[in-house]
Amino acid sequence: MRVKMDYGKTGREVEVPDGNLLAVLGITPAPPIADADTAIRRALESPIGTGPLSELAKGKRTACLVICDITRPVPNETLLLPMLSVLEGSGVPREGITILIPTGTHRPNLGDELVALVGETIASRYRCINHECKDTDMMTNLGVSPNGVPVKLNRLYVEAELRISVGLIEPHFMAGYSGGRKLIMPGIAAFETVQAWHCPRFLEHPKAIMGVLEGNPVHTENMAIAKMAPQDFILDVTLDEQNRITGVYAGHMEAAWLEGVAFAAQHVRAGVSELADIVLTSGAGYPLDGTFYQTVKGMVGALPAVKKGGTIIVVSACPEGIGSPDFTATLLGAGDLVSFVAHISEPGVFLPEEWQVEELAKASRQAEIVMVTDGIAPDLLSRCFVEAAVSAEAALTRAFEKHGEDATLTVIPRGPYVIPFVEAQD
Repeated sequence: MRVKMDYGKTGREVEVPDGNLLAVLGITPAPPIADADTAIRRALESPIGTGPLSELAKGKRTACLVICDITRPVPNETLLLPMLSVLEGSGVPREGITILIPTGTHRPNLGDELVALVGETIASRYRCINHECKDTDMMTNLGVSPNGVPVKLNRLYVEAELRISVGLIEPHFMAGYSGGRKLIMPGIAAFETVQAWHCPRFLEHPKAIMGVLEGNPVHTENMAIAKMAPQDFILDVTLDEQNRITGVYAGHMEAAWLEGVAFAAQHVRAGVSELADIVLTSGAGYPLDGTFYQTVKGMVGALPAVKKGGTIIVVSACPEGIGSPDFTATLLGAGDLVSFVAHISEPGVFLPEEWQVEELAKASRQAEIVMVTDGIAPDLLSRCFVEAAVSAEAALTRAFEKHGEDATLTVIPRGPYVIPFVEAQD
């Protein structure tokens, strides 16, 4: 049978053997909201756990709205326009409103990319600022978290009279789910804060995985740090496979987000009868599969579906190559992944964007990783601790030669947007 995998902006069809197939895992459809604008306005008027946004905004002269960056398919313009209307209608002056892009440690979103992110109207009429984690003048010190992380966050947000985040709830490969607190930490954190938090003592924990919140130290620390400068109001959404809004969750930074997580979990979890010898997955397509850095999420996301010693094949466009110069240098200079993780686990050792190499190591400990991409040359890809293949079909042929003609296969076309799990047997 032919399966269409998410790949860049167009997708890629792959021929897979029916006889070996355990399952094609996808998102359980949720009906898109017919009138998203009305649903958003109602959520702003009748939020979860707070008063209406219009009431919260009264008397405020400044507001900071933290949104998702270009790597997330969030309909920012659709979400922001009603919110901005409420803020200005409640007396917040336009010149007092800042839209802050939470780039974390990544590159800024500028020019045409900024327009694509928020729309021409918002880009031209409102102050839109990219967070810059290494700009010390942009940060304010909030002290130390309960786990000893030095907390510095963007002062434009911290000092605003009204603090808001606008995000997307979807699976996250180390924090359980995105959205809510995650826009603040690591979205608008200082580099040294991210450095102290994105480290082995958090990431190597067995519960620092997709779909898990309870006992997940990454999620717990995210929430603890975000509460040091809490959002006064959040607006998060869930999306379907066509990136249409299926749920709107507004209000309290934790209560509203958790309600959205509960809804998302019903749709993004996909069961399979057993672990597979081979998993064919993706980097989730545009915009997430822009780099190898982001594609690691697809590799890690496949782990709950693959046997120890199995093979994960990931198709990902990677038009921007490996990723940032910092990540590229850390990845290509890693030597071997076992020694790399041991090295960064030593006290006082930190390498730029080491966390994503560590996550790659986590995937590689369980399975062989084979990658199909048009964006990275095979000789360079081979230095990234993955095997290169010219096509998904070629990768499958190689995997069946390794595991045998009766090897089992699971396919996850949407990659890290789906949380696979093995169903309990009667």
